[in-house]
Amino acid sequence: MSLSVLRRSETVIALVLLAAMLLIGLINPAFWNLANLFSLARSNVVIGIMALGVLTVMISGGIDVSFPAFAVAAMYLTVRAMVAWDWQGVAGPFVMATAIGLALGLINAAFVYGLRMIPLIVTLGTGSLVRGFLLGVVGTSQVNIDRMPKSLIAFGSTELTSLSDPAGGHFALSAMLLIYLAMALLVHFLLTHTMLGRGIYALGSDGEAARRVGFDRRLTIFVVYALAGALAGFAGLLHGAMIWLANPRDFNGLELDVIAAVVLGGASIFGGRGSVLGTMLGVFMLVMVSNSLIIMHIATTWQRVVVGFIVIIATAATSWRDRRRIA
Repeated sequence: MSLSVLRRSETVIALVLLAAMLLIGLINPAFWNLANLFSLARSNVVIGIMALGVLTVMISGGIDVSFPAFAVAAMYLTVRAMVAWDWQGVAGPFVMATAIGLALGLINAAFVYGLRMIPLIVTLGTGSLVRGFLLGVVGTSQVNIDRMPKSLIAFGSTELTSLSDPAGGHFALSAMLLIYLAMALLVHFLLTHTMLGRGIYALGSDGEAARRVGFDRRLTIFVVYALAGALAGFAGLLHGAMIWLANPRDFNGLELDVIAAVVLGGASIFGGRGSVLGTMLGVFMLVMVSNSLIIMHIATTWQRVVVGFIVIIATAATSWRDRRRIA
């Protein structure tokens, strides 16, 4: 393995992840059970799809904390529409949820670009507005499994493979993992093989320099926030399909987990740096830690402490790395 490969953020994250897996497996051998590993893979899907959108925003030098609100709004509005109209099928509802998220993302972009507002303030405000509208106008009642559209339940239950344990229990590897991988490949292609992707990195590295060499700042900002919103909307409905429930109060506090995963995956808080592979590794690391704390019966309060600690350490590490490269 060459020195350049060893120095890459993704390599370091992968080695740390492997070491963490071995350590957790030694502490609690139940970690290596196929049922737990399948569950771990399944838990990556929704967070991972959201993280892909947040990654593009962070690379461009922005930040987005409104995506959990957009995700729950897209999910709840779509499911309520399906119930009201007796709307079955999968493609149409996912298009609707994605479109809702995309439209909300464009609103973020309009404020960030048009009014030159700070992205953190904008997305805090739009996220709060969307949640308030959803709970105050649309409603607060859950759509439970008995009312959830059967087509969504069937789609969310699709399995790649299923196994049984000696006790007669059933566990399966969710086919939703393929959707996550496909979206990761598409975002990777966008970032690494298109001029738009180069513009996203250029804007995050040096916005003025990017403008001088001809990159369209307006187009870039609108694309990254629209993409983050669209992916959040899609992930929101996918979440509802996978858990067979539409709860308008879902995803509270999820922004911390997702941003932690993206930063842990090597993305710079200053923009201009980050990768899809690193983000996927960061998501896996964060989900694995949370999963392992649950297995070890550690209280939820302490799980949040661990996530906060990871955010601080990962942010400090990326800040130190960026300063070294500048020096």
